[in-house]
Amino acid sequence: MKKIYSVLVENRSGVLCKVAGLFSRRAFNIDSLVVGETDDPSVSCMTIVSSGDNHTLEQIEKQLNKKLDIIKVKTFDEPASISRELMLVKVKYNRNNRRDIMEICNILKAQIVDMSKYQMMIQICDVPDRVQLFLKMLNSISIVEVARTGTVALQKCHDQEN
Repeated sequence: MKKIYSVLVENRSGVLCKVAGLFSRRAFNIDSLVVGETDDPSVSCMTIVSSGDNHTLEQIEKQLNKKLDIIKVKTFDEPASISRELMLVKVKYNRNNRRDIMEICNILKAQIVDMSKYQMMIQICDVPDRVQLFLKMLNSISIVEVARTGTVALQKCHDQEN
């Protein structure tokens, strides 16, 4: 089972190390970790995706809430959130596979962002499963390099009546 933790932290040096250390010391797995400044420059948001059984996922939340540098912890399951991942992938292409690459890009709504005579760079921004599917579809082509951001997520919007 996977859970997404949206963790607001003080934007100071060493906070990421403390959070990563918490996971390391307790042998919790981090599937994805993304950190970025929020609209307030003194606060960063860490989006952590972790997997494990219910007990493990509850322990992660409890341990995160104990840290002094952490302002707020929100947890949500994948269905209760909107998540995206960005991937850049550089592939070798030739006359024989160029059309196949372009068709895969068209089907999965990826864009070719750079090209040379023998290589192209493609970007895709989508849900993590579709990013993984895109990578799998390109496996038969010569992949040169891959860079992925990890998952960013926000809880789905819910209108509240006052």
